Amino acid sequence: MHTLLLMLIALAFVLIVIEDIVHINKAKSSLFLGALVWLLAFIFPDEGVPLAEIQHSLNENLLEIATLWLFLMAAMTFVAYLNQQGLITQLVYRMLPGQLRQRQLMVMMALLALLFSSLADNITASLIMLSLLASLNLSEKETLRFAALLVFAVNSGGVALITGDVTTLMIFLAGKVTITDLFWLVPAALAGIGVLVVTMLPSAGNDVLQLPRFRRPIAPGDKVMAALFVMTILCTLVFSVLFRVPPVLTFLFGLGLMFMVYHFLQQQQAERDHILEFVREIEFDTLLFFLGVLLLVGMLKELHVLDQLPLLYDFMPVWAANYAVGLLSAMVDNVPLTAAILKSGVEMTTADWLGLTYATGVGGSLLIVGSAAGVIAMSKISQLTFLSYMRFFHYLLVAYTAGFAMVWLIGRVFF
Repeated sequence: MHTLLLMLIALAFVLIVIEDIVHINKAKSSLFLGALVWLLAFIFPDEGVPLAEIQHSLNENLLEIATLWLFLMAAMTFVAYLNQQGLITQLVYRMLPGQLRQRQLMVMMALLALLFSSLADNITASLIMLSLLASLNLSEKETLRFAALLVFAVNSGGVALITGDVTTLMIFLAGKVTITDLFWLVPAALAGIGVLVVTMLPSAGNDVLQLPRFRRPIAPGDKVMAALFVMTILCTLVFSVLFRVPPVLTFLFGLGLMFMVYHFLQQQQAERDHILEFVREIEFDTLLFFLGVLLLVGMLKELHVLDQLPLLYDFMPVWAANYAVGLLSAMVDNVPLTAAILKSGVEMTTADWLGLTYATGVGGSLLIVGSAAGVIAMSKISQLTFLSYMRFFHYLLVAYTAGFAMVWLIGRVFF
């Protein structure tokens, strides 16, 4: 039965890879096979394994999925509102000059992605930056190039703050690094993004782009809602650091407050849409894809496939093992990878834990299915598939290596 389950999981990931060949939506295939492997685990349990234990494992997995779903739902509702009101477009085009060369735009987009993912979590930053990318109306080739850059930049920016990346939070809560230690990852993130931009520039176009101007008055109510979104992001960071409040709880509170404020605004302006219309704007393909993938990864965890991971540290230098874990996180969810290492009792210095933090946070950028930012990008940009993203693999690998090398250098000099 273990062999069958592993074959089904492998089939699910293959179907994701060849989606554009078989024309089966990845959300459908991953959800179908993700639910199937758990059904088979209940119907044909291992000898001596009580059903209650399988139920407990499923409940734990569903709790992780529900947390992600609720966070995504709250963040995507905010973004749906901001998009419909044109606030993101207004903000960005007021920051950007009216005329810009494409290579200059690439640099600015990378820095914006880094900034947003440093202030917010990777998911929220991805939604914001992809909305910006969609508004630029670039060619398909350049859209794919920018998407790959944004995925890498978003993942790089998130590693230095505990609210930016789940694995960073896990390593921090385990007492392996402090918040001030994590700030040393900022130069590494900048180095990786800088290398990626430089390597991509020669093959990128450099036409002068006339960016449209959308300078129009912003309604006071929309300013209030935008401020509420920013405050929700900031409170997520502050509450997480000071009181260990789960980010999902803060975002759900922010969403509830958004509903209340919008209700008041609706009374003042009767023609406004109903607030639930923005929830319906969410693309549930993204959420269903996450559900299916996390069910599959949860089964991998139950089959103890990842239990052998700590053996890497017995056969390789710690820094090399961390680098390899980053490569592996491009194929397997980085959360169970990090959990397996934390639970294994592997001894590392603070510098090495920082290396692992960077590796698990940024290594997932190498493949489109390796990070939440990549999955969201694939669901939001129709031209972006596993195979089209692979065109940039060599660029991404060089950038990841450069960023990791910077972490290694910082660790040897300052720790």
